[in-house]
Amino acid sequence: MTIPRSIKIISLISLLAAALAISVFAQKPGSTTPRQEKLLNGLKVLVWNEPAAEKVTVKLRIHSGAAFDPQDREGVMNLLSRSFFPNKESREFFRDELGGELEVTCNYDYIQIEAEARSSEFLRLMQSIAAAISNPALDKEATAELKTELLAEFKQLETNPEYVADRAVAKRLFGAFPYGRPEMGTAVSIQKIDFADLRFAKDRLLTADNATLAVSGNVNADLAVRAVRRYFGSWLKSDKKSPYTFRQPDAPAAGQLDLTMAGLANSEVRYAIRGVARSSSDFAAAETYSRILAVRFRELSVKSGGLDSTVLHEGHILPGAFVFRYKSQPTPAQLLPVTSQSVPGIPDSPIFFIFNQQSTDAEFAKAKSEALGLYDRRKLEDRWLDVDTFKITSVADELKAFQNVTIADVNALSQKLARQPVAIVALARETATAKTND
Repeated sequence: MTIPRSIKIISLISLLAAALAISVFAQKPGSTTPRQEKLLNGLKVLVWNEPAAEKVTVKLRIHSGAAFDPQDREGVMNLLSRSFFPNKESREFFRDELGGELEVTCNYDYIQIEAEARSSEFLRLMQSIAAAISNPALDKEATAELKTELLAEFKQLETNPEYVADRAVAKRLFGAFPYGRPEMGTAVSIQKIDFADLRFAKDRLLTADNATLAVSGNVNADLAVRAVRRYFGSWLKSDKKSPYTFRQPDAPAAGQLDLTMAGLANSEVRYAIRGVARSSSDFAAAETYSRILAVRFRELSVKSGGLDSTVLHEGHILPGAFVFRYKSQPTPAQLLPVTSQSVPGIPDSPIFFIFNQQSTDAEFAKAKSEALGLYDRRKLEDRWLDVDTFKITSVADELKAFQNVTIADVNALSQKLARQPVAIVALARETATAKTND
């Protein structure tokens, strides 16, 4: 008995449809959309297959950073990040043996291990990272060595006037709120930390379901997923989540904080106001507006003898800050004149009028182009990792937010920012009669 021609055609169409479905859902080499998997322990995995790449890169991000440092023990998360590869030999292994590089980052929002190797060394690369995560150096002796290293770095920073001024204005703006406390700690807080603090942080935050692993480069996606399951499958998940439940900071103290430091060639002046969170609908407008503010602030500071002015918008998991910085004569520090205005709900501020001006079409077009260009230059893996860290809807949605931001969005944000109180810090050269105020 022969199969009717119509049935043969239907069968052929079904096979073609199935093949098409497989090709749609399978990751294409060079695709901007990664293959996505999630292990039973909650670890999220992203894989990009890039056949033309010479090497393979692995980025493991823990979605908790220095914001989770216990108060008076700032530096715990930084020390925990250093415990993964605690000595020079463990770090040089990636360059000498694997033909790549290693970088470990710890900031307020996350800890990230970024490692690179020759494609032929991919499995050794994965094994090395997994071993470091599962068995960091957290005994008493290792912790003491890590603290000595961190303290040495901090002592160098203490002599950097830019760092001192930045930390002072952050503390003035946020107080004991996490962003007002230093990411790497202080000489006092680091000394208080012991290995039990690191173990507690590890058990609480260094868990598979609080992490995302991104693999990109010349590596087969199936091999990459199998390797992740093999080396990271036994990584424990948390018993419970650790949400951000910090009490919102009080308003910064009125007036300026005057500090001194010996031997300054220039004074350091800082103004800061609170900004928006990375996941905020205003984030794209804030990034765009920061570039408009940078031009206006440069013109304003030059009139007061300021040099090297910058405006930095710091977006975090929780609302961050706009920080305005410039250098001036060493003593006394030359501050901007206070501009008085009788606008209900808006305090007197030396930087009020740069917020109170409506953005022009020319200002906006230039700033939007710069902000969008900077976002486009961010590595694709980092954008996907940011989705999990900052609870962003998707990479595509964030890109659309930058593409679709309007001058009306920027002007509306400027009115909100004009109502924010300003934290002011001036760090000048110490003289025979000068005293540092705290």
